[in-house]
Amino acid sequence: MATENSKTKLSGNVLQMKFMKRSALRIEREKSEEERKQVIDDEHWVLDLPVVEMKESNFIIEPSYVACENLVYGRMSFKGFNPEVEKLMKLHSDQSKLEEAERKEKEISVNDVEMAERYSTLVGTVGKKFSKKRQRNQDKLPMDSPDIQPRTHKTTKKQFMKPEDN
Repeated sequence: MATENSKTKLSGNVLQMKFMKRSALRIEREKSEEERKQVIDDEHWVLDLPVVEMKESNFIIEPSYVACENLVYGRMSFKGFNPEVEKLMKLHSDQSKLEEAERKEKEISVNDVEMAERYSTLVGTVGKKFSKKRQRNQDKLPMDSPDIQPRTHKTTKKQFMKPEDN
């Protein structure tokens, strides 16, 4: 009692007999048809093309025209036509102005380390401004050179002397 799914197979010698040739051809046709269907099912919706690398495009594709038109709000209202939308527009603009102001302040502001560095260089420059010319020249003289030595004693100013009456 064989089940419906299983078919009896005839031996190769029986199929080669003269009266069995037609059934052998039919069995062979069925096998080739099954193989062909199997190949079609395996390759269904598959293309055997080489992988093509995508080139960088010079164009930017945007899903909406909002970026092209530099629009800030989706819906807009003017002169009290739609008060709810106008409130939302005002809130959004206030937030964007606040963010812009914070960004500018961060850009302009100086942190503590930079301020200390600037102040340390400023002290020397202002000190030079109020010093006398001789003091500036003495500061510029190198102390290590032996032939140039700073003057330690004060030189007296030469004064006019009266000639003697003889």
